[in-house]
Amino acid sequence: MGKGTAFGKTILIGDAFVLREVPAIVSSIPFETECVVERLDSGQGWTLEDNRTEVPGYKDKKKEQQVDSINRILEVMSVDVQKNPLKITYGGSLLAGSGVGASAASCVSLARALNDEFNLNYSIEDINHVGWEGEFAYHGIPSGVDNTASTFGGLILYHIKNKKTNWEHINLKKPVEVVLGNSGVTADTSKLDGHVEAQQEKEPELFKKRLQMVRDQALEMKKALEDYDLAKVGQIMSANHEILIEMDLSHETLIYLCNKAIELGALGAKVTGGGRGGYMSALTPGKELQDKVASAMEKEGFKVIRATIGGS
Repeated sequence: MGKGTAFGKTILIGDAFVLREVPAIVSSIPFETECVVERLDSGQGWTLEDNRTEVPGYKDKKKEQQVDSINRILEVMSVDVQKNPLKITYGGSLLAGSGVGASAASCVSLARALNDEFNLNYSIEDINHVGWEGEFAYHGIPSGVDNTASTFGGLILYHIKNKKTNWEHINLKKPVEVVLGNSGVTADTSKLDGHVEAQQEKEPELFKKRLQMVRDQALEMKKALEDYDLAKVGQIMSANHEILIEMDLSHETLIYLCNKAIELGALGAKVTGGGRGGYMSALTPGKELQDKVASAMEKEGFKVIRATIGGS
């Protein structure tokens, strides 16, 4: 029996534009997907038991992509399930839904479980690469930001430059509380690139201007995080959300939740992840403020994650 775990994540800025060489700031969150692989005595291939708690309908909508992802990971890791039939079981504390890195966490945790079971001696960098390979089924061409946060944890500046991936941990004086509110809408992130490309073709100069604004915001946010200027971080989050709204990368429910969080005292709020569904993230330093915002959303029936960012 092999076991593996991987973190969920939230993206503070740069979500939809990483492949266009815009820096992103991403943090793991202290919720994990757990994977167990067991060799079967008979049969061929693999079976799946997915026990993850989900946003209603998420697992059904992602089922075909999940099958493709698992097959790709098995192939990349040279695991022959005709000779070694397997049962794969998913569980853990991370809610399966769009926007919190659920697909990346499933890929990375499976890579770790297979590495454990078959004694493959993969390095953590190898595990991250396998996680990225598995993400192709979900995202078309994955940027690598989700699986990197899922594999390494912590608060990260992630940047593709001249087609090369660069990332570094951002040191935060102490972890800070956030609230992640789910819209109940499962987004197909593989179709988001087409949506963004259509905007680029329609208004190229405006698109270029917006991307430069997000680049500037990301670097400004990095400095604010290092200075622990949380008010500034929140201001940048909200300003960035306005750009995403203009680009139709948010959703009316996410906009409602962001506005509600700010009315209740959050320092900033925005969609997190690819957009057009999934989660929003609100910066709510202090347990009292975090609970105030989260409880208000829960009273209206929204799924909520209370988390911290910037932890080890």
